[in-house]
Amino acid sequence: MTDDLLIQPFFHAPTGTWSHVVSLGADAVVIDPVLDYDHPSGRVSTDSARNLLDHIATRGLHVHRILETHAHADHLSAAAFLRARLDAPVAIGSGIRAVQDHFSTVFGMDRDDPALSDAFERLLADGDVVTAGRLSIEVMATPGHTADGLSYRIGNNMLRNNVFIGDTLFAPDLGTARCDFPGGSVDQLYASITRLHALPGNTVLWLCHDYPPAGRERRASVTVEESRRDNRMLSADTTFETFHAARTARDATLPAPNLRYPALQVNICGGRLPPAGANGRRYLCTPLQVEPPAEGL
Repeated sequence: MTDDLLIQPFFHAPTGTWSHVVSLGADAVVIDPVLDYDHPSGRVSTDSARNLLDHIATRGLHVHRILETHAHADHLSAAAFLRARLDAPVAIGSGIRAVQDHFSTVFGMDRDDPALSDAFERLLADGDVVTAGRLSIEVMATPGHTADGLSYRIGNNMLRNNVFIGDTLFAPDLGTARCDFPGGSVDQLYASITRLHALPGNTVLWLCHDYPPAGRERRASVTVEESRRDNRMLSADTTFETFHAARTARDATLPAPNLRYPALQVNICGGRLPPAGANGRRYLCTPLQVEPPAEGL
């Protein structure tokens, strides 16, 4: 075991998602873990999360915290599964309350249900500094994609040059997150990315997603210098007006994520699946949007 910061990314190919285990010596945190879910069959499994557990066990790590960058709409979180096995609290941005307010109505959930109110052990706000053993974690609010978006600037107490940015930015050839979800804001996303681009150029931005085009290897990270120089939607030279027009036009063409409803139903509850019904089975619901005329349906 060394005293160097170790960042181990794990890629979940079905959803294009990066999870990260960050450690300094034996002290560690897990960021954005993924639960395997096959939508057509309804099969839920934990193979991807167990890969993280294998790494943690092999290196003899003590995971102090599980960190979510936001309530994801494209994959189910494995936070609850890991919490139960690692006895590590789960944290997310305080903006999750607004996300829960909206989607509790969508799913017909009681807003005061402990499954929502007690879903996360800690809610974080911009400027918070939390510790995980010798790891020091600076919380940066980076809303825009969602209302609860956070980035985590992690290192030891002397150096924080790695930032885990959720969906805020993608690799330069892909651009930025979409802003058309409830609570999303082009204005806020522009401000969030501008804030990230103001960090020192050698700062490494660790991605939550990559969807590499044919011929490109997938990427887990990008430097600030590269992103502000080459990002196709928002580089250092992009004006707010240009970005607003491009992002709004692009969002108008995007379909809903395939796992939007299953993911959000689980993720606003901290990664917990719905409780079993009287028949012993668990169900994920899909709110229908029935367009008129609907006679006979």
